Amino acid sequence: MNTAELLLLSVGLSADAFSASVCEGLKMKKINRSGAFLTALFFGVFQALMPLAGYFLGRRFSDVTAKFDHWIAFILLGIIGIKMIIESFGEESTEDAVYRINIRELFLLAVATSIDAMAVGIVFSAQNSDIVLSVSVIGIVTFLLSLVGVTVGNRFGSRYGKKAGIVGGAVLIIIGVKLFTEGIM
Repeated sequence: MNTAELLLLSVGLSADAFSASVCEGLKMKKINRSGAFLTALFFGVFQALMPLAGYFLGRRFSDVTAKFDHWIAFILLGIIGIKMIIESFGEESTEDAVYRINIRELFLLAVATSIDAMAVGIVFSAQNSDIVLSVSVIGIVTFLLSLVGVTVGNRFGSRYGKKAGIVGGAVLIIIGVKLFTEGIM
């Protein structure tokens, strides 16, 4: 795999993380630098770890993970998306409210959006790719795009409030459905 192909693959893998980062940014009244950094770090690290895990698991377990990964992503993203929509109908927080990152939710989002990358690691194993370079590029690209996603979400969310929360939750549900339908086909 050449550098251009690896970059394109990295952007493709990070698309779901970007969308989920936008949803995290929607929750922030004002951009929270540490929250944005932590969000991007979670997505970047998990997007790098999953292909690494796939690389080491190789083809031996690919049949097992292929049977269930789409279900896991669908359920996790669906639950988080529904929770986000329900929270959008709650009381509007004040302008000075402090954004508090939910580590458990962020962990679940990072796992759900990166689980499909495990299959890429299996491909890396079959092609004898440079795994250190590959997962590094994937992680860095995902980190950077996730930072952009949080910023975009924050700008959109601060303008549109509750509507943005509903759209963000719907986006997570749609990503879950997309991953599910890709997995069953």
